[in-house]
Amino acid sequence: MNPRHITLRQFRYFIAVAESGSLAGASRMLNVAQSALTKAMAELEQELGSRLFERTSKGMALTPQGHRFLSGAGKVLGAVADAIRLNAAEPASVSGTLTVGVTSLVAGYYLSDLLSRYRRNCPEVQVQVTEETPRFLEHLLINGELDVAIMVSNALGEPKALMAETLTRSASRVWLASNHPLAAHDEVSLAECAACEQIVLEADRIDDLMRLVWARHQLKPHVMMKTGSLEAVRSLVGAGLGLAVLPDFLYRSWTLDAEHVDVRPLRDEVPTVDVGLVWRRGSGLKPAAAEFIDLAREQSRGRRHGT
Repeated sequence: MNPRHITLRQFRYFIAVAESGSLAGASRMLNVAQSALTKAMAELEQELGSRLFERTSKGMALTPQGHRFLSGAGKVLGAVADAIRLNAAEPASVSGTLTVGVTSLVAGYYLSDLLSRYRRNCPEVQVQVTEETPRFLEHLLINGELDVAIMVSNALGEPKALMAETLTRSASRVWLASNHPLAAHDEVSLAECAACEQIVLEADRIDDLMRLVWARHQLKPHVMMKTGSLEAVRSLVGAGLGLAVLPDFLYRSWTLDAEHVDVRPLRDEVPTVDVGLVWRRGSGLKPAAAEFIDLAREQSRGRRHGT
C-alpha cells in the first residue's frame, strides 16, 4: 500500500457509501455520479489491499476490514476539519464547565470522536458526561442540570420544553440470519416480518418508534424476546432465533460468537431514527455549550456533504 495515493475525497466517499449502505444512496447524499463512487471505492480497496465492502444486489455491506477502516476514516476527516478550523481564525478562549447527557446506545456510536475534537478545541473546559435513559435525560435538561444531550431526537417525551436538532438520520432495515427464510428475498415487507419471531431492542425509544409503525400498519408481530442489550439482539438474530428491525447506525455484520447477521431493506416506508442534539427550550446557551453544538453541527455537515 502506498498511502500517498489515498485522498481525502476517497475517505469522504467511503464514509458516505458505508453510512448509506449503497452506491445509489451515497450518490444522492454527495451529489456525485455513481460511476465516480464505484471507481473511487475500487481504487481505495486496491491501495489498501483488502476488501472494504461485500457487494450484493441488496447494497454495500462493510466487511470486518471495512468496519475498522471506517473508524479510522472518521478520525482522519475530523483531524482535517480541526486543522482548518484552527487555521481559519484564532479561536476565542472558552473555559468553564460543560455537562453532556447521552444514552447508552448513542454513547457507543457518536460520542468519542465528538468529545475528542471538543477537548482539542476547548482544552480549558471541564467536561462531565452523564449516561442515562432518554426520559431521565429530558428531566435533567428541563431542570437545567445538563447543558445539552445527544440522543434519539425524534421520539422526545417533552418536545414542547426542548429544542432538538438532527445530526444524522438512520434508515431501518431487517436484521436476520443468513439461513432465515426471508434472507432469500431482495427486500422484505413489514407483514412478512410480523409473521416471524421478533427480537426487540428496548433502548433509546427505538422500540417505541417501531411500535407506532406496527400499529399504523395494523400488524401485531410475535415478540420472542425483549432486551436492552444490543449484543444480545445480534447473537439471537445471528443464531436464527428471530429477526429484528433496527436502524443502520447500530448494524454490524458479525456477532461476538462469529455468527453472521444479514440485512434486507424494507419494502414499506418506515420513519428514520434521528440522532441529534437536545437542549432546554428558551435557555441561553453558555459559551462552552454553544461551542459544543457548533462543533457537532460542523462534524455532521462534513459527514453528510463530504466537506
